[in-house]
Amino acid sequence: MSADRVAVVTGASRGAGKGIALALGTTGATVYVTGRTEVEGAAPLPGTVYATAEEISARGGTGIPVVCDHAEDEQTAALFDRVERAHGRLDILVSNAFIVPDELVDPGPFWRKPLAMQRMFDVGLRSSYVSGYYGAPLLTRSPAGLLVHTSAFGGMCYMHGPAYGAVKAGVDKMAHDMAHDLRPHGVAAVSVWMGLLRTERTEAVLAAGNERYGKLAGLAESPEFTGRVIAALADSPDRMAYSGRVLVGAELGEELGVLDVDGKAPVSNRRFLAPPPEYSSVVVD
Repeated sequence: MSADRVAVVTGASRGAGKGIALALGTTGATVYVTGRTEVEGAAPLPGTVYATAEEISARGGTGIPVVCDHAEDEQTAALFDRVERAHGRLDILVSNAFIVPDELVDPGPFWRKPLAMQRMFDVGLRSSYVSGYYGAPLLTRSPAGLLVHTSAFGGMCYMHGPAYGAVKAGVDKMAHDMAHDLRPHGVAAVSVWMGLLRTERTEAVLAAGNERYGKLAGLAESPEFTGRVIAALADSPDRMAYSGRVLVGAELGEELGVLDVDGKAPVSNRRFLAPPPEYSSVVVD
């Protein structure tokens, strides 16, 4: 990936966002890292926007931390204003910001979980639209713009309940429709399904002895794998051929020759969980 690329990764204090940001930074890119956590210990899990940015710079990229609550539209707008003033364009936007309620993986029907589960609609679904809204004009100024929504198999199978599933299905379809509007400008838009990731949260769940996920731990991907796949897609001469699609990260990695940090190729969960959706080509303006 070109070292002068400019990327924004939302929700990158930890987890998938951090891994994606680090992988993009390793290519030498300038990566804007957003998140709410400024000070270590302020959140239940480790990680801050500053720590992620520092590691990006240590790897040869340029990490720029931006404290941003993506539930607040004006903060998101200010983020992209800053990118525009500094660079005049944006090459890669990864919409990854997401609120994970503590009760998300609790068993039981949705009506026995807190109504606050709907916060995922705000930071997860709605925030992806808002980031795309403000980021799209800058992506159209890139010679090879790429917009990515991070998603999961929960968009096509029952996973953690209806709120989670609706968010994942929503960002998938949103990427497809954004691709239609962005195509005339040479900007690709995709949704990437990640597998189980070895994040700080997953490690905490496994350490607590959650047997539901223990059997899957051996199949988990590193948080950086998705970032490596995104970097390879940005470089692919067939980038626009993927636009508008929902892609399984493990399958896309195989197609593009991408390995995880351990040198292995992650396995697709398509057979066990679900295939990605295929949308109609009909356009109604």
